[in-house]
Order: sequence, then structure tokens, then C-alpha cells
Amino acid sequence: MFGENKIMIDNILFDLDGTLTDPKAGITRCIQFSLENLGVPVPRMDQLTWCIGPSLKESFSKLLNTSDDGILEQAISHYRKRFSQTGMFENIAYPEVASSLRKIKGSGFKVFLATAKPRVFAKQILDHFNLSQFFNAIYGSELDGRFSDKGELIEHILRSENLNPKMSLIVGDRSYDIIGGKKNGIMTAAVSYGYGTQKEIDSSEPDIIFGVFSDLLSFLKISDTPNKSFQWTANRPQ
Repeated sequence: MFGENKIMIDNILFDLDGTLTDPKAGITRCIQFSLENLGVPVPRMDQLTWCIGPSLKESFSKLLNTSDDGILEQAISHYRKRFSQTGMFENIAYPEVASSLRKIKGSGFKVFLATAKPRVFAKQILDHFNLSQFFNAIYGSELDGRFSDKGELIEHILRSENLNPKMSLIVGDRSYDIIGGKKNGIMTAAVSYGYGTQKEIDSSEPDIIFGVFSDLLSFLKISDTPNKSFQWTANRPQ
């Protein structure tokens, strides 16, 4: 169905962090701010990049070695205090994202954001980079934690938008995106420039891997420009 010569995709779901934008500075500084306020040791920024992708609750649970909801809610509250004021804008869009999204939307594809980040923040980030115009709808988690699981979020999007899973694709940089897509029977694509390690990407077995964002144009047959780093994996559906 998704064979190399016949792409049957109408709907594209995009992850945000590590896929459309690089949020390293904002996310890691906000985590450091939270840990400082909790009075616990603070790792260096480069030691916190693994936190880009999972839900905040999951990240803080590992960082603080606790499952205590009260402590985790306090950590998230400190994080969001800085993030809402400063952190969300300590962020940059990856090269060719805006121009590629423009071409994808202009070619008739339905485009959706699917991020574990709270929707209220995701919308502001897309607005900041003038990217909201390219999306049919923006989906994210709720502040109370609902839809922070990528599989549940994708299921919610498919149901809410009445999308055919067999005609849908998720593009992301972490295993959460790929695993969540597979749980819902949609095609999965990993980008190799984000925050998922090569080992993580390989173990999650995406159908396709993009080395740069604009490779998506060649895959969707929007551009005739030869790509240099887009490759089908051994897991691609036929």
C-alpha cells in the first residue's frame, strides 16, 4: 500500500520538538530552573537532551527518581512558570521547515500537529514562527496530562478528524512518535536530525527515515529534486 512507487498518503501528522523546531535551550533551561527551585542537583544542558520528547511527568520522574504526584506536579509547575514566559521562545525552526510545509499544504495534503507538549504552548510556538497557517489543526496534550501519551494523542486526532489510518503518516524524531503511530496503524517516518539516537530510531523500526526535513517533498512526489538522505527501511509496508 505504501510501496515506493505509489504513495497513498492524504494526512500528515508532525511532531514538534526535534522535528519542526529545535527547543534544546528552552527545555533544558526550564528543567534546570525547576530543579534549582526544588533544591536538587542540576545537570548540564547537554545531559538533559533526552528530556526532549517524553512527557514532562515522565522526565521529572526519572530525574527526581520518584513517582510521587505531589513532587512531580511541583516540578512541572516550576518548569511551566519559566517556559510560559521565556522558555518556549528559546527555540529555532529547522532549515526549510516553513518552505516545505508551504509546499505540502499547497499540494492538498491535510496537515496536523501531534505533540506531547501542551497545546496552549504549541500553538504559541507555531504562531511565533508563523507556521500555524500551514496546519489544518493543532493537537497537543492538555495541562492536566491528557494526551501526553503519543499513541493516545494520535488515536484522538484520527478519531476527531475522521482520518483513514491507512492514508496517514506520522513524522517525528523519537521512538514515542514511531511506536504511537504503529499502535494506530499509520505509516511512520523518523527524522535523523532530532533528539532520537540512531539506536533509538532503529529499534523503533520506522517505515522510512528522513535525513533532512525537505526530503519529505521528494517522498510525497512534490519535488523532483533528488534527495540525498531519504531512505526506506526494511520495515516499510508494501
